[in-house]
Amino acid sequence: MAVYTPVDRATLDAFLTQYDLGRLLDFQGIQAGVENSNFFVDTERGRYVLTIYERRVDPADLPFFLGLMEHLAERGIHCPLPIHGRDGQVQRSLMGKPAAIVTFLEGRCTEIIDPEHCQALGTALGQLHREGRDFSIRRQNALSVDGWRRLLDLCEPDAGRVLPGLADELERDFQAIVAAWPTGLPSGVIHGDLFPDNIFFQDTDVTGIIDFYFACNDLLAYDLAVCTVAWCFDEQHVFHPERARALVRGYVAERRLEPAEIRALPLLCRGASLRFLLTRLYDWLNRVDGALVQPKDPLEYLAKLRFFRDVTDPAVCGVR
Repeated sequence: MAVYTPVDRATLDAFLTQYDLGRLLDFQGIQAGVENSNFFVDTERGRYVLTIYERRVDPADLPFFLGLMEHLAERGIHCPLPIHGRDGQVQRSLMGKPAAIVTFLEGRCTEIIDPEHCQALGTALGQLHREGRDFSIRRQNALSVDGWRRLLDLCEPDAGRVLPGLADELERDFQAIVAAWPTGLPSGVIHGDLFPDNIFFQDTDVTGIIDFYFACNDLLAYDLAVCTVAWCFDEQHVFHPERARALVRGYVAERRLEPAEIRALPLLCRGASLRFLLTRLYDWLNRVDGALVQPKDPLEYLAKLRFFRDVTDPAVCGVR
C-alpha cells in the first residue's frame, strides 16, 4: 500500500455518493507498500479501505483481483470483501484512475516473526490454495520467469549504481534459474506477494490477508517459496530453518506437497528471490517524484538469492 494519487475531501465525498456507506467522517492515506494509492475511509457505517490502482495494475486484471477476493471471502478466507456500489458494481473510477472500496480487516502485521506466525501463515496459504481451486477466472503470472527478462533488461544499464557488478551477477542467476525452472507441477490460484505486511494477526492467529494485486495462476509451490524467502530470514538476512519448518508444517496440514514439488523447492526459492530483487531494483532506480512511499532495499534480496544459489537439499526449505 502507498499514496501516489492524493484525494481531497470534496472529491471523496462525491465518490462515496455511489455507495450506501453513509456520511464520510474521516480519511487518511496509507503510506506502507509500493504499488497502489490506499486510504483508510471512515464513514457512518464503519471503516473501509479505498484503493486507487496505479503503475503495474492493468485495469483488465481488476475483475480477477476483485472477483478472487469476493470468492475467497465467501469461502471463509480472511480477506477483504469488495463493496458493491448502488449500481451493483465494485470497480469504478476516481481521479481518472480505476478504484474500488473493500472492507477493513482487524488485526495488525507482526513486527517480531516467531515460528508460530510462520505455521499460521502456512495454514492460511494452504487454505487459500484449496479454496481458490474452483475460481473460474484465470490470470497468467506476469512476474514469473517469462517476465524477468524484461525487468532485467530495464535494470541492467543502471544496476551498477546500486552495486558494482550487479548486472552480470543477476544475468548469471537468471540464465541458471530459467534453464532449470520446473514444469508440470500442480498449479492454481496463488497470492504471489504474501509478505509480512500483507497478513494480519491477533497474537498468532491470522485475521486477514490483503493485497491480492499480484494474485494469479501459477505453481502452488512457488507461492510457498515466496513465503519462505519473505518470512524465514531475519533483519540481518540470516536464514532461520525453524521458521521454514513451521511454515511447511502449517501448509501440509492443509495441502500435501507432491514429491516433485519438494524437489523443486530450493530452485523455486532461488527464483522467488530473483523476482523480488528485480522488482525492488526497478523501483529503486525509477522512483516516483512526490510519492508518499519509500522504495525497499533490493540488496536484501541479493543476500537471499546468494543463499539459495547454494541450496540443493529441500530439507533446508523446511521439508522433513
